[in-house]
Amino acid sequence: MLLPTAVIILVLLALVCTAWLKKATKVQSLLPPGPSPLPLIGNIHHITPGKFLVSLQKFQEKYGPVFTIYIGSKPTVVLCGYDLLKETLIDQKDAFSGRGKPFDPTFLFSCAVSNIICSIVFGKHYEYKDERFLTLLRNINGTLRFMNSSWGLIFYYFHGLLINVPGPHQQGVHCLTDLKSFVKERVKSSLKTLDVLSPRHFIDCFLIKMQQDKENPDTEFHMENLVSSTLNLFTAGTETVSTTLRYGCLVLLKYQDIQGKIQKEIDQVIGDKCPSAEDRFKMPYTEAVIHEIQRFSDIVPTGLPHRTTEETSVRGYVIPKDMDVLPLLTTVLKDPKYFPQPEMFSPERFLDDQGALKKGLAVLPFSAGRRQCPGEGLARMELFLFLTILLQKFTLTTPVSPEDLDLTPETSSAGHFPRYYKMSAIPRH
Repeated sequence: MLLPTAVIILVLLALVCTAWLKKATKVQSLLPPGPSPLPLIGNIHHITPGKFLVSLQKFQEKYGPVFTIYIGSKPTVVLCGYDLLKETLIDQKDAFSGRGKPFDPTFLFSCAVSNIICSIVFGKHYEYKDERFLTLLRNINGTLRFMNSSWGLIFYYFHGLLINVPGPHQQGVHCLTDLKSFVKERVKSSLKTLDVLSPRHFIDCFLIKMQQDKENPDTEFHMENLVSSTLNLFTAGTETVSTTLRYGCLVLLKYQDIQGKIQKEIDQVIGDKCPSAEDRFKMPYTEAVIHEIQRFSDIVPTGLPHRTTEETSVRGYVIPKDMDVLPLLTTVLKDPKYFPQPEMFSPERFLDDQGALKKGLAVLPFSAGRRQCPGEGLARMELFLFLTILLQKFTLTTPVSPEDLDLTPETSSAGHFPRYYKMSAIPRH
């Protein structure tokens, strides 16, 4: 059995090598000269281990200031010397300004936003390749998608019956369980090093308040609330902001004129300095765009469930105590009474005749009342800083024609997400 298998493998390798050599020969005829590559490994055998630069300098001596090497099967043209770099990077700057291919911003936005929450909640910042951090992001994403699914809604009402029953909901339960374990681990770690005179982060502050209220039987500061509050910060604080940013970038790719107006306001108000939260109050157009992104994206259309604490009445109807109530935020954000042509993206609806930001419009992406999102201030600041820093340094482009970009959301039972896209960030200066 081994001999026929080995023959098949050798034949396949020969076919792969033949195809690669045929393609490589065609490409090499157009490229600058260089050492002959081998199939699959390229010129790796020509490079002395630990002396990559020395190897390149030897190639320069042999082939001149411009030559080609292969890293694996991918060719790379190497440029040497001031004259050649001026001739290419300066005299032909447009042709040599590329950084690679358009990218999906989902992962980067999630990492950046989640790291802010990590810093606030337990004072730690993660590298984007840290495996525990990546697991945290996967569980946050899985938990939110579960909460915004039909199964999540069913589980909310029947969790007592379904918690031990096999089914699709168990994947969401698993993500949520892992998140809780992660938070409890961070709480345990914080308890070991807690200094009541010098709190370091949200968990420390909550633990100190727990100690102060330990004799109060009615206190809201207990371990269960610490875990649930931290989970809420992570799930809401990470996914909602990063999803809004992704939706915002998609809108700006479609409407390049809006992107240009934001950049003009950034240049006039901020210039080259780093944007700060205080700049928001001097940039009404940028704020209007952010308001409209939040209204238009409508990423949590159902809002989060509330519950009555006492019997009350609404327009003549009696609502008993402990009744679940679901405020449909989408009916506010897309209400034609307050937002004519609600399906149209128009930042101008938030500006008055003098170009100042209008006050009091019915924009409630963070809900309202006692259960209003506690992270609203942080989220608004994050959206402003991320957007202004990004557009101060880069112009967003996409290989797709703007009219072909689809702004209609991918919809789950209770959530709106931007459709998949890729973009490029072109340096402005």
